[in-house]
Order: sequence, then structure tokens, then C-alpha cells
Amino acid sequence: MRSPSSIGAKSSWRPINVRRGWGVVALLVFAVVIGVAWWSMLRTTPVQYVAAPVVRGAITRVVTATGTVNPVLTIIVGTYVSGIIQNLYCDYNTQARAGQVCAKIDPRPYQATLDQYSAQLLRDQAVLDKDRIDLARYQSLAAQNAIPHQQAEDQVYIVSQDEATVKLDQALVEGAKLNLDYTDIISPVEGTVVSRSVTGGQTVAASFQTPTLFLIATDLKQMEVDTNSSEGDMGGIKEGEEATFTVDAFPQRVFQGRVTQIRQSPQTVQNVVTYDVVIGVDNSNLALIPGMTASTQIIVDQRNDVLRVPNQALRYVPGGLLAVQAPGARTPSSRQPQVWVLRDGQPIAVTVAPGLNDDNFTEIVKGDLHPGDQVITAESGGQVSGQSGSPPPRL
Repeated sequence: MRSPSSIGAKSSWRPINVRRGWGVVALLVFAVVIGVAWWSMLRTTPVQYVAAPVVRGAITRVVTATGTVNPVLTIIVGTYVSGIIQNLYCDYNTQARAGQVCAKIDPRPYQATLDQYSAQLLRDQAVLDKDRIDLARYQSLAAQNAIPHQQAEDQVYIVSQDEATVKLDQALVEGAKLNLDYTDIISPVEGTVVSRSVTGGQTVAASFQTPTLFLIATDLKQMEVDTNSSEGDMGGIKEGEEATFTVDAFPQRVFQGRVTQIRQSPQTVQNVVTYDVVIGVDNSNLALIPGMTASTQIIVDQRNDVLRVPNQALRYVPGGLLAVQAPGARTPSSRQPQVWVLRDGQPIAVTVAPGLNDDNFTEIVKGDLHPGDQVITAESGGQVSGQSGSPPPRL
């Protein structure tokens, strides 16, 4: 039979062994977790590269702007005299001839003025003729000392005044004739009426400012686009450069033009300075209509058959990757432009000298690149390598 002391000793031994067993288990579990985590950090995750080939092609640098389609020459037809529009002979889209009467202002007031000045001229001309006859008689009598010489001299003065009065009357008659002629609103050029601002029976007043009655485009087969180009783009735009544009009416059609004029007058709207760059375009088929909005692209520089890479290739920087450098090549400076090329499945940094660029491609002037090389533009995934020379894992 066991003694009480032995029974107490056995009961105190069991809890100690149980606690030790759980501690060993906890240490083993922790060691397994640490091992799995360390193995996960040391394993290699493949990196997916997005690459594009180096090719030869054209690079075009353009300046974009918005403009309005207008006729090359638009004539404003107004009126020199005031009055009521009696008749209209031209309307929208009328093909007017040079010298054609497009409107008629009521001529009766001006005809009455002409008649008045004409009658006044006839009266003063008759007075002048009578005074000239008297002058000849007075000079004959004065030569015979039949009358005082002063009387003949006074008659000379009277005739001179009559001649001045007649000249004034002639000028008034000529002015009245001009005003009467101005009641015929005549087209000064041959063209198309693109705007009419008056109607029959309307009263026009030409007292302080000549009112606009018609707008006549001389030739709709030759149009121009007036663009609003920002001041930052003016350094690269020159006369004679090619340009293209589209209009909403023909979204799939690209119109060809050329810069014909760069106007030096700035236009400031909300502190933004723009300049009018005029683009001439042939409109033989009359597809373009005055007032259309054009989205223009002015070609300021162009290179053909050059080595080019996507713009993303110059902006790409490896993220945590170990780039394998080409044998014998020096380490490229971070300040020098460079691209990363996939060679034998590894990214290699190549220093380049970029040239002309557009929104998509950049010209490569100098560098160890050849057509067909795959330049990296982006990557997906990441790599944490345990190989020799690899960067340490980042947690």
C-alpha cells in the first residue's frame, strides 16, 4: 500500500510535465511559422515584362489648336446714305456679280435735293452770264471815258463773285448726284452673299457709323482656318508648314492645308495670350462652310525612317529588380536618358541620346539599339531573389 507522501509527490509531477510539453509544441509551431515565412521571402516570384520592339518609322511633332473656317476675303457692303430700304435684290447664297445692285434705298429725298441744287445752278449761271455782258459794256464805255473807270472795276468784282457762286452750285450738284447714286447698294466684287443684315422697308442710318447690309465672300473655293494658338507654341510655327484639320461635319475626313500667315496681334482672354495662325486650304468641292469649327494640327517638325522607341520606355525604371548590365559596358548614369532592353530574358540598361518626340514615340539618335530589340515599357509582379548578388528581401 502506497504511502501518502508518495501519492502527493506523483500528483505534483504531472502538471509540470504537461506544461513542458505544451511549451515544446509552441516552440515547434513558432519555428515552423518562421521557416515558412523565411522560405516565402527567399522564393523567387517571376516578373512579367511588358516590352515593345524598336522599329524604324516616322516621327511627327504637331501643335494642336482650335480654329474657325472663314473665306479668304469677305467684303462688307454698307451704305453711305440713310433712308428706307425700298427693294432687295440679293439674299443669302446669291451669286453676286461685280457692279450688281443688291438693294435700293428710297431715292426721292436725294432726287429732290439734286433738283434743288440744279435749279440753283441754272439761276446763278444766268446771273453770271448777264454780269459778264455788263462787264464787257462797262469796259467799252470806260475806254471812251463815258463812265467812270471805277464802275468797270466794280463790275469785275461782281463777275468774280458770280463765278465762285456757280462753282459752289456745281459742287452741290455733284454731291447730290453722288448721294443719289449711293441709294443703289452695289456689290463691289464677284462672290457669294454669306450674310444679309437688312430687310425690305427697314430704315438704315449712316450718320455716325456705316451700317453693314451684306457680307460677300469673294471665293468660297479658297478658305482659311483662323486658329487660336497659345504663345508657348509660337516658337515652332513658321509660314509654309503643313497642317491638317477636321471638322464635326466630316469627322472621318482629314483636310490638308498650309500655314499662310502668322499674325503678330496678340489676343488676351482671361490672362491667356493667343495668336492667330492662318491656315489656307483648298475648298474646290465646297465641302467647308464659313463658321465651321476646326480641330487643327500644325506639323512643326517631322523625321522619316528614324530609329524610334515608345515614350514609356524612357520613363520606365525597374522596381526592385536586379538589372544585368551588358558585358564591357559602364554603369549608366542616372542623369543620362536610358532604356531597358530584354536580352536573353534579362533587363539590360542602355544609355541613349533621344531626339525628336511626339505623343507616342521618341527618336533615338545615339545608343546601342537596333531594330527588333525589345525595350521594356512596364512590368507586373515583383522578384525577391535569394541568389548571390541579389538585393535583400523587403518585408
